[in-house]
Amino acid sequence: MTQTTHTQTTPAGGAERPRSPEREFAGDALRGLRQDLFDDAFAYRPLPRTGAVGRSGRPTRYSGWTPHAVVVGLGGLAMLIGLATSGSGPVSLLCGLLALGPVLLTLVRPVGAFWFSLAATTVLAVIGGATGMDWPWGPGSFVSHLVVLTVVAIRTRPRTAAWMWVLTAVYGFLTDTLLGWSHYDTDVAPMLILSALILLVVTVRHIRRQAQREVTEERTVTAAERSRRTLLEERTTIARELHDVVAHHMSVVAIQAEAAPYRVQNPPEELEKAFATIRENAVAALTELRRVLGVVRAEDYEAPDAPQPTLADLDRLLANVRETGLDVEKAVTGAVRELPQGVELSAYRIVQEALSNALRHAPGAGARVEVGYVLGGLGLRVVNGPPPAPGLVKPARHPATTPERGLRPHPSMGAGHGITGMRERVTMLSGEMTAGPTADGGYEVTVFLPVPADVAIEGGA
Repeated sequence: MTQTTHTQTTPAGGAERPRSPEREFAGDALRGLRQDLFDDAFAYRPLPRTGAVGRSGRPTRYSGWTPHAVVVGLGGLAMLIGLATSGSGPVSLLCGLLALGPVLLTLVRPVGAFWFSLAATTVLAVIGGATGMDWPWGPGSFVSHLVVLTVVAIRTRPRTAAWMWVLTAVYGFLTDTLLGWSHYDTDVAPMLILSALILLVVTVRHIRRQAQREVTEERTVTAAERSRRTLLEERTTIARELHDVVAHHMSVVAIQAEAAPYRVQNPPEELEKAFATIRENAVAALTELRRVLGVVRAEDYEAPDAPQPTLADLDRLLANVRETGLDVEKAVTGAVRELPQGVELSAYRIVQEALSNALRHAPGAGARVEVGYVLGGLGLRVVNGPPPAPGLVKPARHPATTPERGLRPHPSMGAGHGITGMRERVTMLSGEMTAGPTADGGYEVTVFLPVPADVAIEGGA
């Protein structure tokens, strides 16, 4: 006889019923209450000094203690009210001290000051019950508790302010219902209304400051991303131009290596093999160069048909600039010689951008371009005078005044490079660059591009 046993299995976790949204909300609220007003309620959290400044705009010696002085002053006001409305003698002094104590405690233990204020209110209510004081808050404790709520709300966050108001309402209704049956002058409603208005103002202030911080952070991130994008764009442009320069030279090498054997009658077999090897290596290098650096080209980018510009084309650039209205002079010192094409291209682009900046930020001013050929390299200096009509210049800072950020308020009429592009080119060539305003209100860009003597001789050969 066969017996069949049926076993019912329960999925893992199936024994627990899903919690309702209401229970989850209540649980989160209670956890928030415990975190805000119970966990480390009397932790030491001194009120920090502020960065306040005096009338002269400079920080004064005691300006950072202004919030502390205001809190102490409000505490003194609550104490005076408590002394004036509680008769005389030791009871009056105790009422004044109990009104002052919670306010002073907000300077070092803000959350604990709230609980101390409720306890002090209870003691003052019991002591002042026989004197006909308002219930449960007397005049002194009323002002003291409002000050405590305000200071603690400012020093914490909106959720803490909401919990303090709720607990104040619960405390007021309980004391008024259970212990205030013989008192006709209750001040629970005024306390709740005034405290709600004050806490609402403080909460709006918190939210506004948080929004300002977020906006500032977003602007900082946006500026950093814009600077990074500008830097990448400049490097991409430089890589494109260098790709064209190197590709041109490698193509010349390959063509000359292929044609060289035909220029010699009956060349040796070893020579033909050598030239063939040179051509194969040049073609392989050119192919690899195009594969690696081809990714920096934009989709709509086309390699220029004409060679990249050099310092020999500088006169044509200056002529074009003069047609736009900029009076520019040129001075060349040293023995003019042909330099490596990368140096010539970078020097041309630097002069081009410096002149476009002069046109944009100092319209109508004169400019001077100085090119110095020295033994160790090439020196450039582009300086422009102050604009004759500053009111016509757009209120935008010269791009070189923010070299770290690399922000350019308007597009350049040249190659599209700003000070960031200049610095990238100079850094790529291990050179040096300075840029800044001159004493007369103009602007000056000075660059030195090092060129080893043997490289310069080869370039000029």
